[in-house]
Amino acid sequence: MADKLRIAATPRTEFGKGPSRRARREGLVPAVLYGHGADPIHLNLPSLEFAAVVRNHGTNAIVTLDIDGKEHMALTKEVRIHPVRNYIEHADLLTVKRGEKVVVEVPLVVTGEAAPGTIVFHEVTTLRLQADALSIPEEIEVSIEGAEVGAQVLAGDVQIPAGTELEDDAELLLVNVAEQRSAPDEDEAAAEGEAGEAAAE
Repeated sequence: MADKLRIAATPRTEFGKGPSRRARREGLVPAVLYGHGADPIHLNLPSLEFAAVVRNHGTNAIVTLDIDGKEHMALTKEVRIHPVRNYIEHADLLTVKRGEKVVVEVPLVVTGEAAPGTIVFHEVTTLRLQADALSIPEEIEVSIEGAEVGAQVLAGDVQIPAGTELEDDAELLLVNVAEQRSAPDEDEAAAEGEAGEAAAE
């Protein structure tokens, strides 16, 4: 994938809020590339290209950065999105090598329908895994099809892809299936209200 996802990045020599705002106005995303004990490299990435990578491949995408003619393979470790305007404000990138293991947070997707009369609580949205840098799963599926009241899915219950290792605690609660309590009808609510008033008198 990294061979296909190539981005030309330019070194960034100015820092702070002012230069970052100017970069964004020029269609660039301020970023930092770090890892392997090297000094961090401050970069500007083309915003449209980088946004397409994140949109199509998620925040665990592996990209090849062309920086002044030198290639750097990097993992999009963290992407900060503006809370209102929904554009990428900043990105942290981690240098990786072929065959290297990395720890990533993989989106958790719950599929299926639980039994009637239940309500499903998604306790977490990602699962921490150790995976080969070039074989990071895009998502992990958890099926709750037909799950009854009281059913729970723990991190250790999930089948993860071959070659990956679970980094989260095996006892971490991912999904909890509980009883769906119906709201009291109007007559019951009125009766409870009258009983409360009588008790107050």
